[in-house]
Amino acid sequence: MITFEGVSKRFPDGSVAVDDFSLTIPSRSTTVLVGSSGSGKTTLLRMINRMVDPTGGRILIDDEDVAGLEPVKLRRRIGYVMQNSGLLPHRTVIDNVATVPILEGVKKSVAHEQALRLLDTVGLDRGLAKRYPAQLSGGQQQRVGVARGLAVDPNILLMDEPFGAVDPLVRDELQQELLRIQRELSKTVVFVTHDIDEAFLLGDQVVILRTGGVIAQAGTPAEILANPADEFVASFIGADRGKRSLHVDAEHGDLARGERVLVDGTGRVVGILRDEPGIASSHGAASS
Repeated sequence: MITFEGVSKRFPDGSVAVDDFSLTIPSRSTTVLVGSSGSGKTTLLRMINRMVDPTGGRILIDDEDVAGLEPVKLRRRIGYVMQNSGLLPHRTVIDNVATVPILEGVKKSVAHEQALRLLDTVGLDRGLAKRYPAQLSGGQQQRVGVARGLAVDPNILLMDEPFGAVDPLVRDELQQELLRIQRELSKTVVFVTHDIDEAFLLGDQVVILRTGGVIAQAGTPAEILANPADEFVASFIGADRGKRSLHVDAEHGDLARGERVLVDGTGRVVGILRDEPGIASSHGAASS
């Protein structure tokens, strides 16, 4: 469990990135910090592994104040995945993944075998192990970045807009891979994004931030969708534009098979409703 207690961050020029932020991040689930530029989400993420130190308040990991921990040792026990993968260009895929375990004293042969298994975990062919980052696609590089973040089997995985630099199709694939990995490994994931759709897809807990790290609303995606806290949240999630309103498209779907197409307020197809035996179906409008 990660706990923020009244955390603030003021920079030398007087600007305030985060002001009196308090939040509990449950273990073995995914918490997504979502907000626009200036909301302090990346600063908050980097405070967890002491890449940034707060100027006020405390951050606890399982009731232990991170301020009392040696920064390098702390970072090596926490996985970290960034937007552009951050791979070392002069090292092969297998050496990139094995970097931290080797630094921690694991024999190279053992670290390499673990790295190969991690390539399996993130859905990469082992045949890519001897390639260099420049020989990989953007999506492949990000998968290697995730594998490297998991290399020391950390309890905590920090992810700073890891899928923001790839095209939409690859991004969808990577999001699904993360959901699969989380189902299998059950890490404590803290994920930063500016994309509310990504936040709702990935997050067990979603924290919507205003400028300066002020929490506008925190809860499950369903709770936030059902009851936006205020106009700011409603606008941020698209509720005020009808984007989240769902209805049945009467012109599509196979009614003979009990199928109806569900679309959102922008006309985007979001799913198919199927009539289940013994369950009464409604042919009226649906909303979330």
